[in-house]
Amino acid sequence: MDEPKRQLIRGLTATDTTALVVGTVIGSGVFLKTAVMTQDLRIPALVLAAWVAAGLLSLAGALSYAELGAMLPEAGGEYVYLKKSYGDTAAFLFGWQRFIVAGSASVASLGAGFAIFLAAFLPLNAVWVHREISLLGQTIDWQFGPRQVVAVGAILVLSVLNCFAVALGGKVQSALTLLKIGGIAFVVLGIFFFSGSADWSHLRPAGTVAWSGGAAFGTAMLAALWAYDGWNNMPMAIGGMLVVMAIYCLANLAYFYALPVAEVVTSNSTRYRAALPVASKAATTFLGEYGGKLVAVAFVVSALGALNGSILSNARVPYAMARDGLFFARMAELSERTRVPVWSLVVQAVWSSLLAVSGTFDQLTDSLLFASWIFYGLVTSSVFVLRRRMPQAPRPYRTLGYPVVPAIFVLVSAWLVVNTLIEKRVESVTGLVLILAGLPLFYWFRSRSQASD
Repeated sequence: MDEPKRQLIRGLTATDTTALVVGTVIGSGVFLKTAVMTQDLRIPALVLAAWVAAGLLSLAGALSYAELGAMLPEAGGEYVYLKKSYGDTAAFLFGWQRFIVAGSASVASLGAGFAIFLAAFLPLNAVWVHREISLLGQTIDWQFGPRQVVAVGAILVLSVLNCFAVALGGKVQSALTLLKIGGIAFVVLGIFFFSGSADWSHLRPAGTVAWSGGAAFGTAMLAALWAYDGWNNMPMAIGGMLVVMAIYCLANLAYFYALPVAEVVTSNSTRYRAALPVASKAATTFLGEYGGKLVAVAFVVSALGALNGSILSNARVPYAMARDGLFFARMAELSERTRVPVWSLVVQAVWSSLLAVSGTFDQLTDSLLFASWIFYGLVTSSVFVLRRRMPQAPRPYRTLGYPVVPAIFVLVSAWLVVNTLIEKRVESVTGLVLILAGLPLFYWFRSRSQASD
């Protein structure tokens, strides 16, 4: 086989790439996280500020990543950037956490979100097994039932789909992205133009509410960052991030315009065990009793599109690691017919399915975000390292606002990681343990690679 045929196929057009960004980023977060953020902050203006702050931080990351992606256009993304700037150990630990925590947990949580939305109009709310486990001062609420079965089924079906061809995955992503944006637009426009109970006074806090502090704002930002997660997968499509920010701000403004704060607070969450996401509640103000079920169809499409994009993007990191001899060799094998990393997709599907039945939606997202933002900050600092180490390297794009933009990103990332370690102990400690568990594997893979040289 000729060398070019052993490379990953580049089957995505510019339109498909932008759709992949928008489709991967817009998933379940914009429908599920507003309630949790309002529970923490209680003031609509602060919730909206957290959405804006998280969006600007993600955009700063995309601007910084774009320089690295243009300079090092190799499959593997952050893994390649860290290898060039900090060496094999940092690169391996990123790839390991992306596989064992961030990427797989992202796929798992999107599958869980898909099942939550589907349960709005299908009988999936039964719980077959329920356990409450106390750990590090927190209570872990573990359940198993039809929702978990549906989540696993969605993960497996879309993983098989992406084994056929990346171009097919891209076309599916483009279609799902158009459908999901149309669904969100329907809800937002319906609220602004047809909601009978909508009132701008809803944006005022009920009673006297004091500033809840930087820790609560950081926790709310973390929740919003789940909705923005995926900005790092295709950093050159910065226009896609601007589209996402606009959609999120309009959607959340519409929620608060339609509903009083008390109604937002008691929307779907593990804390209040309410049935409807905030977007469904808001839709009932112009669609009536069955409005929530109707718009749940759009939520299903949204989660399905994000799940498809996440599967397509995340499987390439273990492929890059294996190609360098730092992961299981089979992960580097490409299909003879489709030239996609089938083994990476299969293993990712199995591990993601296990995660999907191991924790709740919020537990999965908090753990993966903590692990991800450790490396997002480290990768962004690579812009400084490589400018010093490789000053003559071709850079088709240079970070806008350098050095201020990447510096702010690194500092805020560090603050978010420390704040999450304090406020979300179980999720952050779990992420740290899983990351550090990769060190013995790294030394084993490296010793095998050196012995074979």
